[in-house]
Amino acid sequence: MIWLSWRQFRTQAIVAGGVLAALAIVMLATGFSLAHLYQTSGLPGCQAKDICHDALVVFTSDLRGSVYEFVFYIAAGLIYLVPALIGAFWGAPLVAREAETGTIRLAWSQSVSRSRWLIVKVAMLGLTAMTMAGLLSLMLYWWSQPAYQAAKLAAPDTGLSISRLTPLLFGTNGVAPLGYAAFAFAAGLTASVLIKRTLPAMAVTLAVVASVLIAWPNWVRPHLITPVHSAVALQASAIKGLGISNNTMTVITAAIKPGAWVLSDQAVNSAGLPFAARPPQVCLSHSFQDCANAILALHLKEAISFEPASRFWALQGYETGAYLLIAVLLAAACTWWVNRRRLA
Repeated sequence: MIWLSWRQFRTQAIVAGGVLAALAIVMLATGFSLAHLYQTSGLPGCQAKDICHDALVVFTSDLRGSVYEFVFYIAAGLIYLVPALIGAFWGAPLVAREAETGTIRLAWSQSVSRSRWLIVKVAMLGLTAMTMAGLLSLMLYWWSQPAYQAAKLAAPDTGLSISRLTPLLFGTNGVAPLGYAAFAFAAGLTASVLIKRTLPAMAVTLAVVASVLIAWPNWVRPHLITPVHSAVALQASAIKGLGISNNTMTVITAAIKPGAWVLSDQAVNSAGLPFAARPPQVCLSHSFQDCANAILALHLKEAISFEPASRFWALQGYETGAYLLIAVLLAAACTWWVNRRRLA
């Protein structure tokens, strides 16, 4: 059964392996170059604040618009794209293609039971999918280390503040990609079993996986662990802008939480309500600095809700576990379904 499954899906496996190998070669070549750029930038071991800042500015400017930035976005995009492709091209055709061609009648009339037929295929393809996703994540983590090291020294005005907890980076690091791949494959398998037509099952799989991966960071991940809430006196460095409309002023703030994922950040009054009031006269006729001083005189507070950097692996564990659990439940449901339904 394992040999037969390999024969059926070896082309997809070889293509996927070729793409992975090509990306590995590119990342190895550029990764060593990026590491050399970091080592010669003056950042490692720098002590004086001004020297570190200047070196960081140069290092940042070398990254922006370079081949390094291009490789990063390609690799990160693939980590999000691969699960959807796995679900659509590996999971969706698994049963639907057999049902469409009628070969499922032959497959299920042999000595191999329906359950074993499905379990072997799911185990082989599912583990292969998870391995690919894990290797992609591992390669990107190794490649990105110089940028992460530089970010630890980043000053607020350099623009190189990197947090692995932010929605874009979180899904490209750690073990989360394994969960995405398992879920996507299981979603494709479910669509295959229920729809029994390859192309519609592929389309549904792409739509479902894309929707979940987009919605999850905004609606689910912030609630996996209760965020930390804090309210501190508003500082001048936290005031990044003002909004004045219909004679009402709001204050735009930006918290500095290195490595954290800031979920919300706003200026509030003494009652803890979002600040919105008539702007002081100085804000209408004087400089921004004079206006900021007038705002500080109001004794406002900055209310911040965030996930600290120390929770990265805990969030990775919860999220990966949730995706794996959903994948296992979907696969079990599909196994139960094919044992009790006539698919062809």
